[in-house]
Amino acid sequence: MTHVHIALWGVLPYLVLAVLVGGTAWRYRYDRFGFTTRSSQLHESRLLRIGGPLFHYALFLVIGGHVMGLLVPESLTERLHVSERMYHFSAPAVGGAAGVAAVVGLGILLHRRLRVPAVRAATSRSDRLVYPLLTAALLAGLVATASSVTNPYDYRLGVSIWFRSLFALDPDVTAMAQAPFTYQLHALLGMALFALWPFSRLVHAFTAPFGYVIRPYVVYRSRRGADGRGPHRPGIPAQAPQVGHPARKAAPTPGRTARRTPG
Repeated sequence: MTHVHIALWGVLPYLVLAVLVGGTAWRYRYDRFGFTTRSSQLHESRLLRIGGPLFHYALFLVIGGHVMGLLVPESLTERLHVSERMYHFSAPAVGGAAGVAAVVGLGILLHRRLRVPAVRAATSRSDRLVYPLLTAALLAGLVATASSVTNPYDYRLGVSIWFRSLFALDPDVTAMAQAPFTYQLHALLGMALFALWPFSRLVHAFTAPFGYVIRPYVVYRSRRGADGRGPHRPGIPAQAPQVGHPARKAAPTPGRTARRTPG
């Protein structure tokens, strides 16, 4: 273990976390209304309807696979009666399929951004860094997933242990230093993405509408009255009196009889 290994796998993750948290707080303080994807749907929608959902849904599966592989220890899957053979067969199959789908969706979005002039003109400087990094990270993850089929290296006994040790503030640098280069490259590209996250369009992931699930219902009231024409509100008669002093019929003068004048 060298000083480079300590810097990469023992110090750099915490620096990236500090940049991610501090940068997000700064962005929220000074650019709260910039938490957006800067949607370009008005410029082109056909390719976006294909590439957008394909990329995002596949990316959710990729993130779920990382959570299962990095945070769930091997001892837990054994208690759940999931054999190592079954796990190592399903992980590359599901994770590989999700990774390929994410790369295809991202390829469609990149093709759209390069070929549509209006979308290309709306590309920011941060986008020119995010897209290559995201592409390289996905490709490195696919290579690592494919190599796990023939390579005897078990990332659950190396990379996963290093990742979980970060939360204990006692990073196992040796576990990551002994990992194959593809896993190390994938981890470095991932940390680069997280460092760039607060200063790019990726920050819109923090604006997911989770509050929509728990917010109260919106009560709508009909504008039709009892006769189907006028305004009506629950608890208020349909023929509500108007504001003001309506005209009154003149009462006949005492001592006189109201007569109808002919003609």
